[in-house]
Amino acid sequence: MSEPRRIVLAISGASGAIYGIRALETIRADRTIELHLIVSSGAKATIAYETDRSYEDVLGLADVVHDEKNLAASVASGTFITHGMLVAPCSIRTMAAIANALNDNLIVRAADVHLKERRKLVLMVRETPLNANHLRLMHECTLAGAVILPPVPGFYQKPKTLMDLVDHSVGKALDQLGIEHQLFRRWTGPERTS
Repeated sequence: MSEPRRIVLAISGASGAIYGIRALETIRADRTIELHLIVSSGAKATIAYETDRSYEDVLGLADVVHDEKNLAASVASGTFITHGMLVAPCSIRTMAAIANALNDNLIVRAADVHLKERRKLVLMVRETPLNANHLRLMHECTLAGAVILPPVPGFYQKPKTLMDLVDHSVGKALDQLGIEHQLFRRWTGPERTS
């Protein structure tokens, strides 16, 4: 019997909780994916402050919810097979801990597992402007195998709403994980005018 396709999604406390929520909603549409969620205590506050979603509703989008303090969770072991992990949004603190393998919470430990097992890890780093330390840490994460994917939307899709911008960035992250979606119109060249 084969393992189910599993994706780990973590929401850190950086501004931009909507990126993680929208990723959850989109992945949830594919019922063949077993969705594992880790939400930091900072993210719980950000969800309440920045969105109209309840914390319980966000947790309800996942198949399995892991406490960020539970370093004995399934996703903390390389023997628990997953197909990738997305941290959306990823705070600089979380990225710094990942870059330095400071496995003091489950988000960082699960990310470290993805790196050591050579599985896809996508970090939607949410900070601007970036200083030299941020850039160095992004470089370290990239060398370790992570994909640094800040939420920087393209405008060729001619967005009309804030959610169009969110969808473009989330769609780019899901592309990295091989998850099909219809979040934005893909570039096929300039539109022809008659």
